[in-house]
Formats: sequence, C-alpha cells, structure tokens
Amino acid sequence: MSGRPYRGVFTIPVTPFAESGELDLTSLEEVVRYCIAAGAHGLVAPVNASEFSTLSDAERNLVVETIAQANDGALPFVASASAVSAEVAVGFARHAADSGADALIAMPPYVRRATADEIFHYFERMASATELPIFIQNHEIAGAIAPALLGRMAREIPNILYIKEEVPPFTHSVSASIEACGDQIEGVFGGAAGKFILEEFRRGAVGTMPACDITEAHVAVLGALEGGDESAARSLMSRLLPLLNFESLHSMVAYKEIMKRRGFIRSAYVRAAVTNPLDDYDHTELDILLGDIADLLLH
Repeated sequence: MSGRPYRGVFTIPVTPFAESGELDLTSLEEVVRYCIAAGAHGLVAPVNASEFSTLSDAERNLVVETIAQANDGALPFVASASAVSAEVAVGFARHAADSGADALIAMPPYVRRATADEIFHYFERMASATELPIFIQNHEIAGAIAPALLGRMAREIPNILYIKEEVPPFTHSVSASIEACGDQIEGVFGGAAGKFILEEFRRGAVGTMPACDITEAHVAVLGALEGGDESAARSLMSRLLPLLNFESLHSMVAYKEIMKRRGFIRSAYVRAAVTNPLDDYDHTELDILLGDIADLLLH
C-alpha cells in the first residue's frame, strides 16, 4: 500500500446487486480486483457512485468489510462515514477503522442542511473517534461548504487532511479550497467523474475520484499529466469525453452497465433507478463509445 500524501486516481467501486436487489459481494470482490489491476492509486466507498444512500447501515458496513478484505492492503482504502448526524457518523468511522480502512471521507449531514457550527461539530466528533485522516467531501447534495469554513476545519481539526471538491464550478472550487486550506491539508481531489482533471491538475489538485468503470483510462490521463505530457493527457481526454458525457446523463445506470459488459459484475441492477433503464438507443450509443476506447481498456 502506498503511503501518504495520497495522490492519483482514487477510484470508486460500484456496489453490485443481484437482479433481486440483494448485495452481490462476490462481484464486489471482483470489482476490487479489477481496480487494483487497472492501476488505481486508491479505493473510495461506499459514496455517491456506490449508491450509498440506498444501502442499510448493515449493508454499508458489509461493503466496507468486503472491500477491505479483498483489497488486503494493496491500495489505500478511503471508507465513507457520511451520515445524517454526528452520532451516526462516529459509528461508521469507528467501524471503518476497525475494518482496516486507511482514511475516511464524509459529506456533512445530508438529509437536513446543517449550519456552519453543526458542520464543524460533526467533523470534530468524527475526527475524535479515530486517528484516520479525513477527506471532506464538498458536494451540493449536503449543501456547499464555504471556503472559510473548510479553512477553519483544516486549521482546527487535526485529522482533516484532504478535500474532495465537487461544488460547481468545480475548477474554481478546487482553487478556492487550496487557497482556503493552504498547507494545513495534504491535498485537494476533484470529482465529477474526472471530467475536469486537466484544469484541476493545473490548479493544484493532487488527484481525482471517479467511478471505477474505466479506471485504467483515468490512470492513463493522470499519468500523462504527472509525466509532464499535457498534450498526451489532452488527447486521451478528448477520446474519453463522449463516454463521460454519456455517464453524466445516466450516472450509476451507465457505470453498472459498463461494468457488466466488461465482465466484472453479474447484474447491472441499480436500486435508485430501476424505473429509468437504458433504452435501445442508449445501448447502441454505448456500443459505439466503448468501441472507440477499447484499446485503452483491460481485456
């Protein structure tokens, strides 16, 4: 397992389900093995691209345990502690630490928009529960955290060491987080499926956290950037963007279908979107998009 400071592609395993809607832990183990083979620099779950909000607390804990065991220390594993309250977040944080996670990631409470003081208290309680480094996930689902509050938490809560920035405009938010937190943190990661990694990297982001379905392609883009070859990185992104745009329309439904087509999960079942499946036109378009980048993917 590579140590801190963390950087690179911290990919997000999907949460596989059987056609009945039950967890498919065998497929989840296969997803983890794929992420390692694809060259990911870290794993992050269960978060939005993992359908975390559709999981029971027990299922969330089981996903964390399964990923930790399948990973077996190969990559840094960042486990989600996002919760509806500080008390529940503390429980997730302690379970993640006990299960072998290397770090935590959390949005603020996401059912009711929390005040600035409540957000500070929430992360302070979480940080006091373990010694694991914490990523603050700044996402509009839970309400955008102002840069000033991010900076305060970075200064006053020792475990706050990373930001995952997903507040639009994403690139400007990366710069704002870096400026607000300075050397109090070890880095800012981008999100948004890695669509803006070129500009985020130029602004000082240290990595990205996309869904796992084309991990090796994201790794290739970031590798070119870190090797100083922005032209190659830009050429790769030009090839990936049509598929990333397709994913922006269909989200988890697209991630799951791609992972099923690639043979890493047995079903593309999505709990949150069972009434909005891909239609025949979507499947035809996906055939074309995957064909266009087939040479970039493991087989």
